[in-house]
Amino acid sequence: MRFMIIVKATPDSEAGRMPSTELLAAMGKYNEELVNAGVMLAGEGLHPSSNGVRIRYHGKERTVIDGPFSETKELIAGFWLIQVKSREEAIEWLKRAPMQDGDEVEIRQVFEAEDFGAEFTPELREQEDRLRDRIASTS
Repeated sequence: MRFMIIVKATPDSEAGRMPSTELLAAMGKYNEELVNAGVMLAGEGLHPSSNGVRIRYHGKERTVIDGPFSETKELIAGFWLIQVKSREEAIEWLKRAPMQDGDEVEIRQVFEAEDFGAEFTPELREQEDRLRDRIASTS
């Protein structure tokens, strides 16, 4: 099972304040544990929403909205993508993350092909597999 761990933004992350050397070292150690356990697939921090844009879709109309965005508690500061055996295992890994007081993460399961049922036809599965193979070959 794959899970996306969404690291919620904070006033500090939205202000562009970088973490301390100590926190960066602790996070590096934690990420190394995830990699050594074969759990981590990806993980990155994100620039503040002041560097971002949103695109709103309405029919054929596209509206581009420049950041920053006002609701910090609804924003994302980073993510991990992990692969574990269960939701409970994901929770246990994240309980060990070196987060600061008041930080919050959200754990969301990633859809797998079988989750889509009959609507995900063999042709669509083949297309998905081809795309994943192309992505893997360019990494």
